[in-house]
Amino acid sequence: MAERILSRRGLNRALLARQGLIERFAASPARAARRVGGIQAQYAPSIYIGLWSRCRGLERAAVTRALDRRRLVQATLLRATIHAVAAEDYWPFAIASRERGRALFLRTRRSLTGDDMRAAAELLRPRLAEGPVTRRGMEELLGRERAAGVGFWVDLVRVPPSGTWERRRADRYGDARAWVGPEPAMTPEQATAHVARRRLAAFGPATAAEVADWAGLPVGPVAAALAGMDLRRLRDEDGRELLDDPRAPLPDPQTPAPPRFLPTWDAVLLVHARRAGILREEDRPRIFSTRTPHSFPTFVVDGTVAGTWRTAGGRVVLDPWRRLAAAEQRALEDEGERLALLVA
Repeated sequence: MAERILSRRGLNRALLARQGLIERFAASPARAARRVGGIQAQYAPSIYIGLWSRCRGLERAAVTRALDRRRLVQATLLRATIHAVAAEDYWPFAIASRERGRALFLRTRRSLTGDDMRAAAELLRPRLAEGPVTRRGMEELLGRERAAGVGFWVDLVRVPPSGTWERRRADRYGDARAWVGPEPAMTPEQATAHVARRRLAAFGPATAAEVADWAGLPVGPVAAALAGMDLRRLRDEDGRELLDDPRAPLPDPQTPAPPRFLPTWDAVLLVHARRAGILREEDRPRIFSTRTPHSFPTFVVDGTVAGTWRTAGGRVVLDPWRRLAAAEQRALEDEGERLALLVA
């Protein structure tokens, strides 16, 4: 049977559908986070806005409750970046990324060795047994340089109320084993396979290199994990083979895509998702630059970023990059009114 060829628009709609950006999920914050492969959480409100755009009727308090009740967990995970993930995904993500994170940290800290960091971990563990510790407390105990990387040797989570809408600075840390539960008996290879499955289910068909890029892992172990899976095989318009979760949706490319508001650092705009074209390459410098590495809040029209948004006077204000049709403007204003209620 001939392999199915996916157009750029088909890839766009596949990603939007899997991210809940065509039809919102009827799901809890934790279940939604599982479906989208985690939410980038360098800025705490991004967790709330990102989930609100993907979940039906989501209220801000529901996200804070999920964090308080340990169903949604914040930690430094893939690509050494803060994510909010479903509790069931925490350990596989942590195990898969642990050794890579250690190697990258030591590469940037020539004055430190693995022995130095293992000693720092042994100092920190008794303090964590007493309860959460702040960033300042870790620096006083270990020194600033070792405190910056000790989380690659001691599995740490960010403990509420830090990292919430109400207290945005995520600077309170706890031992993952006490917060999430014991580390499972899972090999790095099994964890990598778990991460790879999440990537395909959440972001759509991809090459092994794209999966590895999203996960922040070497391509070799990722390719080995993918080789052991029963996957759907497709091709893009250039003839490149793409791998996919056979149960994940592939909507008709002509499926309408409603307007959606995205927070800063939303994962669908990052380079690992560029194949889907949600952010046009010519527009990428508008929101990502050396001056603005955190990006801006954006809005999407017909599956493509069409401008940025901000709040002012209790309203969501649009800053479009092109002229919007009257129907698009009305739909964005309606969606913006609902977002303003969440933000307020």
